[in-house]
Amino acid sequence: MRRSPSPLALLFCSAPCQAWPGTMRLWVCIALLSTVLCASADRPRIVQGAIRAGQFVRDAARGSWDMYRAYRDMREANYRGADKYFHARGNYDAARRGPGGAWAARVISDARENWQGRVSGRGAEDTRLDQEANRWGRNGGDPNRYRPKGLPKKY
Repeated sequence: MRRSPSPLALLFCSAPCQAWPGTMRLWVCIALLSTVLCASADRPRIVQGAIRAGQFVRDAARGSWDMYRAYRDMREANYRGADKYFHARGNYDAARRGPGGAWAARVISDARENWQGRVSGRGAEDTRLDQEANRWGRNGGDPNRYRPKGLPKKY
């Protein structure tokens, strides 16, 4: 009495594989070996450059989001004297993303301070202190250095 093949065997073994029983195993081994070799092979420089550029852009986008989140929290908190803390925190979070995040933090901070220096009229001293907090955060300094007493723990 002849048994019919299981549905799983029919799925993985077509008629040519049944003609040569070891063929399917051979092709699976070749596919796995190719995957391992391709994953560990050195990539061409142009591909490595494209990957690094993609990572930079991703880090910059996420760093921009970190900067926006700190700005949003600053507006929500509306706490007197907390702006330096939020500047430092936004730059710190963005810079931790990598080179792209640090670049985004620097560009956004400089643009914001240049705009505020011309429009807000807060003065050169406030702009200088803001930039100091920006650099402190971007260089990995603890943003809590600028945290004012009484700021809710939420921030």
